[in-house]
Amino acid sequence: MSRMLRSFIQSLLKLVNSFIAMFGIAIFLYAVWMIRAWQREMGDSDYPVPWFIYTMLGLGVTLCVITCSGHIAAETANGCCLYCYLVFVIFLLMLEGAVTMDVFLNRNWEKDFPKDPSGNFNEFKDFIKENFDICKWVGLSIVSVQGLCTILALILKGLGPHPERQYDSDDDYTLDEVPLLRNQPTYVVGAPVYGTR
Repeated sequence: MSRMLRSFIQSLLKLVNSFIAMFGIAIFLYAVWMIRAWQREMGDSDYPVPWFIYTMLGLGVTLCVITCSGHIAAETANGCCLYCYLVFVIFLLMLEGAVTMDVFLNRNWEKDFPKDPSGNFNEFKDFIKENFDICKWVGLSIVSVQGLCTILALILKGLGPHPERQYDSDDDYTLDEVPLLRNQPTYVVGAPVYGTR
């Protein structure tokens, strides 16, 4: 029963973690599209790519790395991998919470960010204002998925790793533990005997 529950939690963690991966890939592709648009707009000028584009690119890559570590942690059910994954997810949740609190509590939150010469930040802000209801539900679902990943990883850690038996020698095995070897012929290694004298 424990083995089935562990397998179910592992599969569920992988599935839920895949939603974070899709969001990370979408952010990454959006950042690549913004870089391409910026290069088209600037032409041969040597202006550096704005901070907002790099932030979106970094966020997308970070989410993909967290997802990869989550899949590894779910597959191995190793305590160290699960703890690393939990640290990543909790750190990301704290960062999201800090930015959200800054936006809601600070009336001049836009002054906290540097100027964006590309205008992508303003376009992104206007898009969120126009589609606030949809963006609110997308944001809440992402935070909910991250919270669910945290809970599933904690449950998987509580179930422990796969039970492995440690034996000092091969003689400690019993036939019940190795059912495929029950009907195997026994072989004796030694000098051959050809007949009696």
